[in-house]
Amino acid sequence: MVENEPVLTIHRGHRRPDPALIEAFRGAATSHLVDCMEGRGALDWRIKPLDPANAMFVGPALTAQAYPADFCAVAGAGMEAQAGDVILCTNDGYTGTALIGDLASGIMRNKGVAAFVTDGLARDRAGIAATGLPLFARGISPNSPASTGPGQVGAPIVLGGVHVASGDIVVGDADGVVVVPLAQAQSVLARLRAVQVAEKKAEDFVKAGNTSFETWQAIVRNARIVQS
Repeated sequence: MVENEPVLTIHRGHRRPDPALIEAFRGAATSHLVDCMEGRGALDWRIKPLDPANAMFVGPALTAQAYPADFCAVAGAGMEAQAGDVILCTNDGYTGTALIGDLASGIMRNKGVAAFVTDGLARDRAGIAATGLPLFARGISPNSPASTGPGQVGAPIVLGGVHVASGDIVVGDADGVVVVPLAQAQSVLARLRAVQVAEKKAEDFVKAGNTSFETWQAIVRNARIVQS
C-alpha cells in the first residue's frame, strides 16, 4: 500500500537578516534600489499594490509555492511567519481563482506580517484594505481556491521573474516590489546612499528649470544625423 504524501512541505532553518540591516532599507524607493543592482531586482510590473496608499513596507522574505487554485501553502506560510516577515507566494501566475482574501489577510496582519506578495490574484479588495496589510497581486477575482495542496513553504522560488530565497530583504512601494538578495544587502546598501545623493542632485537640477542633462547632450552629439 502506498501511503499518501503530506500535502504541505515546510523548509525551516533559513538565515534571517539582522533587524538593523532591515531597518537600514526602510523608506528606500524601489527605483533607487534597482539602480543599485544594475537595473534589476523588481518583480513583474503586473504585481501591484491593491491599495497604493498603503504600499510601503520592508522585511525579510518568507517564501511559499502554491499549487494553482490552491490555498494550502498560504495557510502554511501564515502559520510559519514571524512578526515583520514578508510572505511571497507564487502560484505560477494562475488567474483562474484568487489565492488570498480578506480573512487570511486579517489573520496575517494580526500576527504582524509586514506584507503579502503574490503573482496570482486576490479577492475582497475592500476587506483587504481595511485590514491594513500591504498586499500586492496581479489583480482581483471573486473566485475562491481549494485547500488540498500540494504546497511548500520556505524553499527558494521564482516570483515575477525574480529568484527569491527566504531571508532575502524585500522592499515595496506604490511602484512595485524589489528583492535584495541577503548576500548582496550590504553592498546594495552602500551604493544606495550614493544613488540617493545623485538623485537629489538631479531633482534639484530639474527644478531649477534646466532643459537637458549633459548625458542627453552627449548622446545627441554622437548621433548619426540624417536629413529628410
